[in-house]
Amino acid sequence: MEKTAPVIPIRVSVSEASRLFGVSTKTIRQAIKNNGLVYIVSRGRYKINFESLLSWSQNSTRRANQFKQQGLGQYVEKWRIRTKKFSPNQELVKQIVESKNKQQSPVKDSPPDT
Repeated sequence: MEKTAPVIPIRVSVSEASRLFGVSTKTIRQAIKNNGLVYIVSRGRYKINFESLLSWSQNSTRRANQFKQQGLGQYVEKWRIRTKKFSPNQELVKQIVESKNKQQSPVKDSPPDT
């Protein structure tokens, strides 16, 4: 069996979260208070799990729009790769996805012939 590396969660501070998602620090702290975000306290500072922050931001239409207009979402069009030279090859992407699906699906043994 192959050993997979442990997944290290990405954690951001309250101020980083507010800048990334285009909301105030007060909004982030309110979400922490309401148990809307997964976090840890490190050296007296909140460190918010980025995955929970992303799902929290998409649960509300208003927050999702703020993310698109004032947060990272405003840069998506600017960062889009326009040249085919640097764009991912669609056939290669399909092959990678198919190979990952094959690796994840359990192999069923067929009954022995009698």
